[in-house]
Amino acid sequence: MTLEELRADFEESAKRSLSMPIAGAIYWFVIAVLSTLVSERMGLLVLLFGSGSIFPIALAISKITKEKVFSSQNPLGKLMGFSVLMVNLLWAVHIPLFLYAPEFLTLSVGIGLGLHWIVYSWIIQHPLGLIHAVLRTGLVLLAWFLVPESRLLAVGLAIVFVYSISIFQMTTRQISHNKLSPQDAASGASA
Repeated sequence: MTLEELRADFEESAKRSLSMPIAGAIYWFVIAVLSTLVSERMGLLVLLFGSGSIFPIALAISKITKEKVFSSQNPLGKLMGFSVLMVNLLWAVHIPLFLYAPEFLTLSVGIGLGLHWIVYSWIIQHPLGLIHAVLRTGLVLLAWFLVPESRLLAVGLAIVFVYSISIFQMTTRQISHNKLSPQDAASGASA
């Protein structure tokens, strides 16, 4: 398959890839709300360990959206999976920050968990992933500096805001369907 055919296949199986961002938005909204109800340390613990809930929530949502969260058949799906693995390797930084400099944990998790959007943007050939990663980084940094007494709340709400923009873009963007060549159409019709 050509790269364009792989991209078209990714688009078809991913069905706009909404489950992960919806799950991420839910996670960060819960973090923001919890930060107003529990101590900062407890909020950071939920931030640290609660992120493991994003993938199971996304799997549940994908049952409704009929999308494949990660396709092991398509190399671009594998690339997306590897980029998520790359982001998760940052836990080697997040955990020591929690132990030795907890005031930086919200900053590192808030930015770190959004870096894979750049790869997603390249796969789908649309700037929404770049917009998400850059806007998220800027707003998280701004919230972290401007609201030091409520960083979890401010960062959480900033990320939910960015997710809302991305989800809107994902649901409204034009998806170009890769046209099959006459030869591919003929071979597909005979199969």
